[in-house]
Amino acid sequence: MATPQFEEGTTLDRFLMDTMRDYPHATGQFVNLMQSISLAGKLIAARVNRAGLLGMLGAVGSTNVHGEYVQRLDLYANEAFKHALEHGGHTCMIVSEEEGGPVLVPSRYRSGEYVVTFDPLDGSSNIDCNITIGSIFCIFRRLTPEGEPAELRDACRAGDEIVASGYLIFGSGTLLVLATEAGVFGFTLDPTVGEFFLSHPNLKIPKGSTYSVNEGHARRWSSGVASYVEALKERSEPWKARYVGSLVADVHRTLLKGGIFLYPATTDAPQGKLRLLYEAFPLAYVIERAGGAATDGERRLLDRSAGDIHDRTPLFIGDADEVARATRENTAAS
Repeated sequence: MATPQFEEGTTLDRFLMDTMRDYPHATGQFVNLMQSISLAGKLIAARVNRAGLLGMLGAVGSTNVHGEYVQRLDLYANEAFKHALEHGGHTCMIVSEEEGGPVLVPSRYRSGEYVVTFDPLDGSSNIDCNITIGSIFCIFRRLTPEGEPAELRDACRAGDEIVASGYLIFGSGTLLVLATEAGVFGFTLDPTVGEFFLSHPNLKIPKGSTYSVNEGHARRWSSGVASYVEALKERSEPWKARYVGSLVADVHRTLLKGGIFLYPATTDAPQGKLRLLYEAFPLAYVIERAGGAATDGERRLLDRSAGDIHDRTPLFIGDADEVARATRENTAAS
C-alpha cells in the first residue's frame, strides 16, 4: 500500500482514525488499542519526570523472572500497561518482561483481537542517573477465536506475523514511535495538553557512520564480530562510537542517525541476552519498516519464531548494508 501523507502536528488520534479508513473491514479495535498504549505512555512519562520527588527511584529489593533487580518504576510501568490494556475489549493476552508467564485479560472483560508483548521500562537500571529510558511494545493478531480465553500459541509467534510495533522514549521529551505496514511515524507528547502530535513523519533510516556496542564484552565476542568492529575504526573515515546502555535509546539514535547497533552473542551467553518477543522483534520490525535490517547474527530476525515467551537472541540492527556486512563477518568466523 502507498505510504500515507500526514502533516506535522497531526494528533495521534487523528492519525489512527485516518489510517483506519484504508482498511474497509477494520473494527476500530486497533485504534482503541493504540489509545490505551498512549495512555500508559503518558502515565509512565508523568511518573518518570517526577520520580525523584515521589520516592520512585531505586530498586525494590527483589528480582524478576530473569534474575534482574526490579526498580520501583519497573513495577509502576508494568501495572500501567496492564491496567491500560485489560479493559478495552481489544486485547486478549499480554506478555511482559516483568511477568513469569502470559497474562490473560480478566474474565470480566472481553477477550479481544490482539496480543500485546512489552518491556514496560527498558533501561531501568539507568533511572537513577537520569539517562534516557523507554518502553517497547509489539502487537500480534490472535490465532484463537475472539471472545474466548487466549492460549500460549497466540503469543509464541513468528516475527513476520507482527501487526505493529513501536516504543516510547522518556528523555528530553516523550516520543512515541509507531511502525505499521504504512510506515514508521514518531509522535511527541505535548505535556501542556496531554496529547501526542506527529513530529517525525515517514521515518527512514539514513546512511550514517556511528556504531553502538558494549565493547566491555569484546573478549567474549566471536572473532567475526571483533574483526568487524575493529574494521569500522580503520575505515578511511573512522566510525564514531556511541553507546548509552539503554537499548531503546541506542536503537532510536540509530533510526534517526543511521549506522549500526550490535548486541552480539558472547561465550557466556551464546543465545544472546535480549528477549525476542518484546525487545528484539518489535525493534526489528520498526527498523525494517524504516528501510533498515535486523538479524540475530546469522539470519533475518523476523524469520524466527518464539518457542517460549522469554526466548533470548543476539541482535544486529540498523543500516541494511552494515547489518549484512556484520552478519557475514560473524557467520564466516563461526
